[in-house]
Amino acid sequence: MTYQDCLAAAAEKLETVRQLIEAEIRSYPAPVAGCDAQFNHLVGMRGSVCEALTALDRPRFVPTPRTLETPVDAS
Repeated sequence: MTYQDCLAAAAEKLETVRQLIEAEIRSYPAPVAGCDAQFNHLVGMRGSVCEALTALDRPRFVPTPRTLETPVDAS
């Protein structure tokens, strides 16, 4: 198994979790605005899962220092 396979599996699992949370939110009884901790938790988790999915798809810039000159010996 490669790391790409693992990332694909993670994305698949996160998408499944997102769908399950969406279904639970849709079937949730109408909450009293701002007073339902369970509903607010589900909405927060949905946001976290969506952010994780986005992070897996987003290219990551990793700066790598490059020098064209050889270091000057301080001695």
